[in-house]
Order: sequence, then C-alpha cells, then structure tokens
Amino acid sequence: MAGEIFAAIDVGSYELSMKIFEISVKRGVRELDHIRHRIDLGTETYATGKISTEHVHEMTRVLQEYESVMESYGTTHYQAYGTSAMRETDNINVVLEQLEQRAGIHVDVLSNSEQRFLDYKSIALRNEEFARIIENPTAIVDIGGGSIQISLFDNDKLVTTQNMKLGVLRLHQTLNLLGSGTRKYREMVTELVESQLTVFEKLYLKDRRFKNLIIIDDYISPVMQKLKFGDCERGYAGRQRFEEFIGKTGEKSRQALCKELNIPDENIPLLYISGLLIRSIAGALDAEMLWAPGMTLCDGIAYEYAERKKFIQPAHDFEQDILACAQNISKRYMGSRSRAETLQAIAMPIFDHMKKIHGLGKRERLLLQIATVLHDCGKYVSLVNLGECSYNIIMSTEIIGLSHKEREIVANVVLFNHEPFEYYNDHSERYAKIDHDAYLIIAKLTAILRVANGLDRTHRQKFRDVHVVLRENENELVINVDTMNDITVEQGLFGNRAGFFEEIFGIRPVIRQKRMI
Repeated sequence: MAGEIFAAIDVGSYELSMKIFEISVKRGVRELDHIRHRIDLGTETYATGKISTEHVHEMTRVLQEYESVMESYGTTHYQAYGTSAMRETDNINVVLEQLEQRAGIHVDVLSNSEQRFLDYKSIALRNEEFARIIENPTAIVDIGGGSIQISLFDNDKLVTTQNMKLGVLRLHQTLNLLGSGTRKYREMVTELVESQLTVFEKLYLKDRRFKNLIIIDDYISPVMQKLKFGDCERGYAGRQRFEEFIGKTGEKSRQALCKELNIPDENIPLLYISGLLIRSIAGALDAEMLWAPGMTLCDGIAYEYAERKKFIQPAHDFEQDILACAQNISKRYMGSRSRAETLQAIAMPIFDHMKKIHGLGKRERLLLQIATVLHDCGKYVSLVNLGECSYNIIMSTEIIGLSHKEREIVANVVLFNHEPFEYYNDHSERYAKIDHDAYLIIAKLTAILRVANGLDRTHRQKFRDVHVVLRENENELVINVDTMNDITVEQGLFGNRAGFFEEIFGIRPVIRQKRMI
C-alpha cells in the first residue's frame, strides 16, 4: 500500500496548530512539520459564549496559510478538529460555515470524550513505553484549556475516567477575576483544585496508589521534553524533583523563565498553573514517576487515521477501554454482570448473522455491546421507571471514546428495550437532535436487544449455548438454544419482541430448543 501525506489540524483553546505526517505501512506515522499559531479563543468563549468576528477573521487567515502549506507538501488527506473553546461557543454553526466558505477547511467539533480518547490514542505512537508503563497502576491526566480528564489504569485496563472543569485557561480566567497575582497562584490553584480532587479521591481512589502519572498538556510537556530532572531521561521526572521545579518556577520572574525555558512570555502563567495542577494530582495519586510523552491531539488524529486506513496495527485494544468504561458505569449502578454477559452471548451472534440484512458495521456492533452492559443501570434509581432512569444515567455519564450522538444511540436502545418504541414520524421530542440515519440504527439495535432480552426474560441465564442460522429464503432467523431448562416462559413471552424484530428487518426470529444430555 502506497503511503500518504496527512495533515492534522487542532483548533484549540489557546492555539491553532497543524502537523504534517508521512504515513505508510513501512515507516508508520512520521512527523514532517509542526506549525503553531497562538490564538486565545478559550478566554473569550468561556467568558462570553461566543467567538468574536476578529477571531473568526484571524482563524480564516491562518487556515488559508495552512492550506498553502498542505499544498506544498502534496497533502492527500486532512482532518481538522475544534475542541472545548469551539464546543462551548453559542454561534458555533455560523463560525464553522464561515471557516469552510472562506478558508476551504472543514472543521468538526469533538465532544469531550472524543477529544480525550484521541489524546489518549496519541500516546500509543510511543507504544513500547506506553505498554511498559501501564503494566503498573497508572493515571493519565489530560489538561486542556477548559477542563482536565483523569483516567485510571490498573493491570492494563481502564478503571475509570472523569472530567473536571479545571482547565488551564479557565483557572487563569478565574484567578484574574479574583485579582490574584502570580505570587498567590500556588495557594489559590491548590484551593480550587483540591476541593474537586477530594471528591474524586473518595469516589474512585479510596486506598489505591497509582505509581505512574502520564501527562498530556501544552505547557509542562514541552518543558519536560527539553530538561533533565535528575538522572531521569528527558520527558520523565520523579515526583519530588518535579515539585522542586514547580516551586522554583513560582519564585522566578517571567523574564528569567522566558530566557531559561525558551518559551513565550504569555505562556509563563499557564505553565505555572499547569504545573500546580499536576503537582496536586500527583500528590492525590501518590505517584512516584511522571512521564510527559510530548504528544498532542494532532498525533492522536494521525494515529486514528493511520489505524482506520490500516497503515498501522494497533498495539493496544482501545475498544476494550470503551467497554471497560461502560462496565465500570454498570458496576457503579449495581448492574448485573452475569446478565449482561448472557445478553451479549445472545445479541452478538444475532448481529453477526444479520449483517447482510441490517447493513451495520463494527462501530454499531460496539454500541450494541455497550447497550447490553448498561441495559439495567437504571434499576439503581427505580425498578418501575427502569428505561427512563437508564436513559438519564447514560446521557449524564461520559463514556470515553463515544461521541454525544453515539451515547444518545446507546441510551435510546436501552430505553426502548424496556419502554414502547417511539417512531420517527411521530415527531417525538426524543428525536429532536437525532438524524434519520441515527434513528434507523436505534431501531435496528433495539430490535436485536429486545430479542436477546426476550430469550432471558426470567433473568436466570438458562442457555448454555446459542447458535443462530439465517434462512433468507424462508425469511426466518432460527435461534437454536442448548438447555435442559424449561423455557416455556421465554417462548410464551417471545411473541411481542419477535414481532418488532420482524417489523424492522422483515425476518421472523424463531426459538428452537435442543436439550443437552
């Protein structure tokens, strides 16, 4: 397979950056160029909810320049993403339209969970180091302009991930409103941060320690890539050495730090705030070693593109992290793991054998799997309003790696597994923000989950094995179940669920029992 020249553009809260990559099977992902332009969108949008005309004109000019750079490299594909500053902009649709019309660059806006997942994927470009580090309990702190994300890993598995509105620009804006001089930053940041970290510790850390802390940010990471902290390699620092560095940073003048660290004057307060954030988090985790791989969102964008086009083989199973996140949500709300596994054992073979009929892909399969995991999370709140409560929990809880639309698909599939299905043409308010394609995915996945749920109606996991056969000529899906148990209840109550399945796919599901000896 021939290589490609790919451009990744990040319209961030504090700068507009672009990386040009050469991507090939032989060489993987290789960075060719990195261009950055400082533009403070975050301070404006966090304060006013809008991006000014002046900033739109500036973004247009910069993107036009980036377009010329892409042409000079012979770029074949590009992907441009906006993050929290654009996400929190009231006039975002107008801004995006102007950028595309004037600069010829289409910008998509990432949800927080999508953005953090790409940041997380960027570390996979350093796969050998990443794999070695997460062998031990490890946390990733992803510091953005508007918020931070803390993700906890144990035994190479994602334990939990939580977002907090403690971003560097947001904290900087708060400190300015409070009239805090740089000398007071340490006290004020510590007070603002630790109030939220205390809750995080009680809910998710308990007595656990996380040996390593991986840092993704725009201010501390570049510095850690340049400096050596004691005997550590560049990019690494022991916690004590890091705390000493941040302490000294707070005592020096901006001019001295600009010269010493070779960074712009306006970045100094943000560097210090980011350092204080990391210091507090490392203390809460009792981390021993800090690692800043120096990767950015642009690297994550390139990694995802290369993975999707099969230029590289993923060293880490990121889908399992999404599922682990869903499983932890289910666990938090006392969901039944054994029942979820039974539903998966029935639902996934049905999905796989119906591919020719439903036309859905790998991503929709993952959404169905997540729906089986979260099918009963609402019972924590109410056994009577199980569907609606499950929907509200899913929509109120971030699932890393899923877009808002995908989370809404999962939430509706779980809802309609328990409640009467609402049709698109009924002009239901539930579909106000859902397009027709997403509605069809909801209908198809709901039909499959309902059949799986119908086969385990008594919640006793009666089936040891399930085999599915699609007989297109007879418009029939035969579900062969191996069990010695009496399935009279399941067969008797299967009709309604089978009816909805037939309505959606034009295929009638039929249960056939094979008694095990």
